[in-house]
Amino acid sequence: MKIRVGQGYDVHQLVEGRDFWLGGILIPHTHGAQGHSDADVICHVICDALLGAANLRNIGYHFSDKDPRWKGVDSKVLLAEVMRMIREKGYEVSNVDVTVVLQEPKLNPHIPAMKTCLSGVMNVPEDDISIKATTSEHMGFVGRKEGIAAFCVALIYS
Repeated sequence: MKIRVGQGYDVHQLVEGRDFWLGGILIPHTHGAQGHSDADVICHVICDALLGAANLRNIGYHFSDKDPRWKGVDSKVLLAEVMRMIREKGYEVSNVDVTVVLQEPKLNPHIPAMKTCLSGVMNVPEDDISIKATTSEHMGFVGRKEGIAAFCVALIYS
């Protein structure tokens, strides 16, 4: 058995009036993440961590923000494609562990729905998807409510 680990990191600016997609679900909020796609940072960091673990470069390499095909795309589509790529290479997901850094809104009430959604997209058990939320204690761009950041570690095996 071969075991590999990868990490992902993503940030997006928060802008007023944009839908806020996170973990594959729409979160009610006045601001949403700005990006070429729907800017779902949880999907993006999972993609990057899985791609890194499988030595398949990063999300920007496969889904360039210069390519009009990906303009406004649902990030669950990107995650499903990444899952196809890692499985094509002979890997399965052992687990992913995501940390989201966001001042507001509070995410804990939404985490079960995110896990259910991502489990369906990735075709892995919900118990293999960990999502945690924290703030930056009002420091930096996250603390000023200007943006969102997320980190992910993924373990894959063949």
